[in-house]
Amino acid sequence: MQKITHIVIAGTATVLLGLGSLLAAPAVLAAGQAPDPKVCNDKDNPPKDAVTQGGCIVLDRRKGNCMGCHEIAGTSSGNIATKMENMAKRWPDKAKLREQIQDASKTNPNTVMPPFGRHNILTPDEIDKVVEFVLTL
Repeated sequence: MQKITHIVIAGTATVLLGLGSLLAAPAVLAAGQAPDPKVCNDKDNPPKDAVTQGGCIVLDRRKGNCMGCHEIAGTSSGNIATKMENMAKRWPDKAKLREQIQDASKTNPNTVMPPFGRHNILTPDEIDKVVEFVLTL
């Protein structure tokens, strides 16, 4: 009888651990990709953290619209510009990434990337939030 109880308890624990892993999976899959547009459009409970706010700016067609040119996980993306992946390794200097978003023409006069800061497409605060988000990709 004890052996059967032990097997049932061990089996139940295994099933519960498996279910717990499934429940945690969406959060793990969400890392490194754009936020769900529902999160960005929730007027009653807007995102409070800078990373999610930055991701929402990236998705906003009236603001960043970054996925129009860049491939970003979790979006239907463009393929004009570089794919946004491994960004923290590619841009270890956060200030340089910020300068790139502010006005990419300073380092590449032939770029098609809009000068988001110089043309006041994004505010300095919005650029900071976009940088925080981009570094998570």
